[in-house]
This record gives sequence, C-alpha cells and structure tokens, in this order.
Amino acid sequence: MQTKMLILLSASALALAGCGQKTETANAEANAQAEANAAAANAAVEAAAPMTAQGFANTAAASDRFEVESSQLAAVGSQSASIKAFAAQMVTAHTASTAKLKAAAAGLTPPVTPDDTLSAQQQRVLDELKTKAGPDFDGAYAAAQVNGHQAALDAMNAYAAGGDNATLKDLAKGMIPTVAAHLNMAKGLK
Repeated sequence: MQTKMLILLSASALALAGCGQKTETANAEANAQAEANAAAANAAVEAAAPMTAQGFANTAAASDRFEVESSQLAAVGSQSASIKAFAAQMVTAHTASTAKLKAAAAGLTPPVTPDDTLSAQQQRVLDELKTKAGPDFDGAYAAAQVNGHQAALDAMNAYAAGGDNATLKDLAKGMIPTVAAHLNMAKGLK
C-alpha cells in the first residue's frame, strides 16, 4: 500500500513539474517573442527617422505601399466588416498620400524620386499576412496597422522636427494629424 502511495505521489509530482515546465517554457517563448517584437519595433522606429529628403521620401513611400498592399489583403483575408471598412479607407488614404508625396518631391530642386521598396520587416509582415485568414488574419492585420502607423508617425514627427527640406517638412507636419488618426483607429480594430 505504501509503495502504491509512493508511486502515485511520485507520478503526481512529475506531472506537476512537467506542467510547470511547460508553462515556464511557454512564458519564456512568449517573452522572447515580445522582446524580438520590441527590438524590431525599435529598429523600425530608428530606421523610420530619416533626416534627408530622399530618406524621408523613401520611408513615406514604403509606408504608403505597405498600408495599401496589406489593406488590399484584408478584402480577401478578413471576416470582419470593421476591418474591411478600415482597410478600404487605408487604400484610399494612402493612395492619396503617395500622390501628395510624389507631387511635393517632384517640385524640389533637385527633384527627389520616392522609392517605395518595402523594408525587410514590412515585407516579412506582408508575407505573414498572406498566409492567414479569418480571425488569425484580423488579429495580425490589426497589429500590423498599429505598428505600421506608429512607425510612420514617428518618421513624420522626426522629419517635421529636423528634416533638411522645408517643403517636405511642411508635408510631414501636414500628414501628422491624419497618421495619428489612422493609428488611433487601428488601435480600436477588433
């Protein structure tokens, strides 16, 4: 009887230890992922703070392209009416933003040609969105919109404060309220 009790207690202890280890492992993995996301966000913010006209134009153009392409995916991947409506609004707004940027950049002397090549981080997020659908897509898209608009807002604020071209500084200042509004809308997505 005592042997059976000892075996039962030992098995229970091992099971509890295993559960704790899985929880610790899951927490460690979640913390590592959160740290990686924070590092990526910090890198994006640092990269999104160009002080040259060309750097700002490239960052703004890539941001617009990311917002348009990721939002176009929402028409297919999302099940949420609110996300689809937000995405349609982002396509319209960021298409217009690109047109304003191109017009302002073309009028500079010397002219600046915005390069909308996505950053490695933007491309990675876009590729991940392409693999998701339904609620998984909705959550990933909402997170991408918050992160993307925060990075864009940081770039606008940085250039507006210390950019090297008055025309583009004015453009950045004028875009800050719109980007901030988009960020707040993105934070409310469900």
